[in-house]
Amino acid sequence: MRKIFLKTCLILFLLIVLVYVTNISSIPNSILLFKGEELNLGTIFGLSLEENRNYETVEASSIIDNENKIEKKKVTLRLFDLINVKDIEVNTIPETTVVPLGNSVGLKLYTSGVLVVGMTEIEGKKPYENTGIEEGDMIVEINQKEVTCTSELLNSVNSSNGKTLDIKYVRDGEEYVSTIAPIKTKDNEYKLGLWVRDGAAGIGTISYYEPSTNKFAALGHGIIDIDTEELINISSGELITSKISSIVKGEKGVPGEIKGTIVNGETIGSVGINTNFGIYGDITNNSKLGIDRNNEIEVANREEIQEGKAKILLDLENGVREEYEIEITKIYRNNNVNNKSMLIKVTDPKLLELTGGIVQRNERGTNSTKQ
Repeated sequence: MRKIFLKTCLILFLLIVLVYVTNISSIPNSILLFKGEELNLGTIFGLSLEENRNYETVEASSIIDNENKIEKKKVTLRLFDLINVKDIEVNTIPETTVVPLGNSVGLKLYTSGVLVVGMTEIEGKKPYENTGIEEGDMIVEINQKEVTCTSELLNSVNSSNGKTLDIKYVRDGEEYVSTIAPIKTKDNEYKLGLWVRDGAAGIGTISYYEPSTNKFAALGHGIIDIDTEELINISSGELITSKISSIVKGEKGVPGEIKGTIVNGETIGSVGINTNFGIYGDITNNSKLGIDRNNEIEVANREEIQEGKAKILLDLENGVREEYEIEITKIYRNNNVNNKSMLIKVTDPKLLELTGGIVQRNERGTNSTKQ
C-alpha cells in the first residue's frame, strides 16, 4: 500500500513539474507590444515577473519600422520569488496610425546568396558528400568570391575545370567553410549535384500602409520555400502590381487559392525583410494602391479587440477593393508566441460564394537550377 502511495505521489510530482516546464517553455524570449498594451503572459501559480533593474532601458530601431523608435527593456520570470527562471526582452512600439488596404500585389524576393533546395547524383557520384552541405543551406561564397545568384554559381563551377572549390555557406545564422570537387558531365559541364535557387515570386495581400513613414506590411505570415519548408532569408525584394487570373474555391479541410500574374507588373515599393509575421518594406509609388488618407486609423492593441461582427478589406477583382463581413469568434490575449490575436469566421455570402472561405495566395519559389 505504501509503495502505491509513493508511486502516486511521484507521478503527481512529475505531472506538476511537466506543467511548469511546459508553461515556462511556452513563454518566448522576446515580446513585441504596442504602447499602453499590458504584458500578459498567462503564467500559472508561483510564476511572477520582475523588471530587471540591471538592464538599462534603451531605444532601438524596430525591425518593422526603422524610423520610429521602440523601447527595449527586460523582465525576469521568477519561480515562487526565489529562483530566476529566464529573462524576457520586452519591446514597446509607439502608437501609430495606418491606412488598411487589402490590395492584391506581386512580390519578388531575392536571397542573400544561393539556397540549396535539393541534391542529386552526377554521373553516379555525389560530390556534395562529406562537405557538410544540407538542404536549406545558403551558399554565399565560392573561392572567397561572393555569390549572389545562380548564374554566378554556375560560372564559378564551370570555370573550375574540375578543381576543388572552397565553399562558404550559412545555416541558422552560422557560417561554415568546406571544399567540394565538381564532376564533369557528358555534356562537358561541371556540376556539384545541388539543386539551387536564388529567389521567390508570387502574389499576396498588402495589409496596411503607414503614411508617416511610407512603410507597408503584407501577408501576415512569412514566405516559406516550397522545397526546404524554411523561411526564406532575403537580401532585397520588390513590391509590384499584379493581376488576378482565377480563384480556386476552398473546401472543407482544403484552403482555396487565388492565382495571378506579376508579368509586366509596375514597381510600387521595395521589400526589406521576410519574417514569420509578414513582409515589410517601403512604398515608393503609392498611386497604384488607391490610398485614401481619410481612411487612416489608429492601430489598436489586443485589449481593445472584441468578439463579434467585423469587416475585412480585400481586392478580388483586380483593383476593386471591397468590404466583407466576418465574425471574430475567439481572442487570444495571452498569445505571445506567434502574435496571432484572434480566430475569425468568414460570414459574408458574397465572399463565401467567391472563395469558399479562407484562401491562400500563390506565393512560391522561382524555378530551381541543377548545379
